[in-house]
Amino acid sequence: MNLTHLDEKDRPKMVDVSNKEDTTRIAVASGQIQMSQEAYNMIVSEKTKKGPVIQTAVIAAILGTKKTSDLIPMCHPLMLTGVNCDVDELPDLPGFKLSVTAKLKGQTGVEMEALTGTSIGLLTIYDMAKAIDKSMVISNVRLESKSGGKSGQFTRT
Repeated sequence: MNLTHLDEKDRPKMVDVSNKEDTTRIAVASGQIQMSQEAYNMIVSEKTKKGPVIQTAVIAAILGTKKTSDLIPMCHPLMLTGVNCDVDELPDLPGFKLSVTAKLKGQTGVEMEALTGTSIGLLTIYDMAKAIDKSMVISNVRLESKSGGKSGQFTRT
């Protein structure tokens, strides 16, 4: 199996996608953060000292999605047509599930963008609540689905 990010001399390269057709590409990624009951309650009631944690995490997730090519060396700068972030409260954990949907019409996929946005959103929750609970755990960051492109549809089962 040849790795697409290596050239014929095994040097790193960014894949040339110029011959690929533009298709609509959508990727959804998610992850979760588990925390103490105290941290969860303070975030839900918006009583943390750093402000509205969930709203800030959503903005950070969108920004992280947009900045993926600045963070992941072989990712192409993309003209995203849409980024959406959802945060679900998980009171039994306690914690939150954060999901990012990235979309574009282009020559390369948006899986890395959705995964990066998810990670940045979760890290923002951690950052804003770490004064309450340093033992928070970020986990299960994963691709949930992707569509478009040569490899077609993927849906986690």
